[in-house]
Amino acid sequence: MTDTIVAVHTALVSMPAHPDLVVRGAKGAHERSDFCLVRVITSAGVEGYGEVSCTPLWSGEDGPTAQHFVRTVLAPALLGRPLVPVAALEQAMDRVLARNPFTRAGVSTALWDAHARTLGVPLAVVLGGPLRTEVPIKLSLSGDGERLEQVHAKAVQAGFAAFKVKVGLGVEGDVARVAHARRLVGAGGFLGMDANGGWSRGEARTALRRLHDQDVAFVEQPVDADDLEGMAALRAEGLPVVADESIFDLADLRRVIRQDAADVVSVYVGKAGGPGRAVELGTVAHAFGLASLLGSNGELGLGAAAQAHVAAALPGLTTAFPSDIIGAHYYADDILAEPLPSNGRRVCLPPGPGLGVQLREDVLVRFR
Repeated sequence: MTDTIVAVHTALVSMPAHPDLVVRGAKGAHERSDFCLVRVITSAGVEGYGEVSCTPLWSGEDGPTAQHFVRTVLAPALLGRPLVPVAALEQAMDRVLARNPFTRAGVSTALWDAHARTLGVPLAVVLGGPLRTEVPIKLSLSGDGERLEQVHAKAVQAGFAAFKVKVGLGVEGDVARVAHARRLVGAGGFLGMDANGGWSRGEARTALRRLHDQDVAFVEQPVDADDLEGMAALRAEGLPVVADESIFDLADLRRVIRQDAADVVSVYVGKAGGPGRAVELGTVAHAFGLASLLGSNGELGLGAAAQAHVAAALPGLTTAFPSDIIGAHYYADDILAEPLPSNGRRVCLPPGPGLGVQLREDVLVRFR
């Protein structure tokens, strides 16, 4: 309990998405990601690892900016401080760096990882779990015609059986895309849709009514993140509404609850600012009757492992709607020595202390 932080290191990794699985939605295409990996070392010699998984278009952060802030702003605020409580270290980061939640989340994950490894227990245990050891998952489908068929075929090959299709690109094309996706997935197969805030209220209402016969399970972020009244009104159309871009922190969640704007909260480790705060967000949502699922910003192996531990500790995690823990599948390569245990239908909590995963040796040398 007296261990302190003696070093904070970073390494940059750029990874292309698997060409057959590239997601194209209302916020653009996600063809590759620039990651900043974080390593913290304690006075006892314990190492903890985290991953800043961010995209400039979505979060306003990227690998190089994250590395700059970690090295010049966050590390000086942490060095010499006690490792526990981790929440105090997160507050110290809040005081020196505004916004940039994904950057702070990468460092926070490394701190929580070091804490759990010091205790010799899985991260899910120090987060209050595990309440479960496996989580159902889904994959995003995007594109039209042959491209949509190509993505679906590759996803099925990887073992996926649950999907959400990207919409918010224009009602006519959206209706055709969802109908095509339904034919591919088959009657009774799980299919949701994600607009990434790309519809106006009128477009969303029209699309939902025209897609009523496609047996869609939910609609995610149908309108702009700030249009909570619009989201609340769309719930009257009878389809569960998932809030994603509308909720980053507890203040956002309070606004969604007051407006009665969602049925489900998409919880991100990155949006929340770290694993502990992600669990806190989901716990508060659960207390107000909102279910949670784990959303994705295209994490690599470390980020996906953090997602799995958070999912294992969330009291209100829904199993009716699969989560988006796809790090073992989305990229052409990974940074882990052994992939996160996942068969495309579910991801299992990795064994071992902390995150329960190890970086490849050629990735580790980048820290030296």
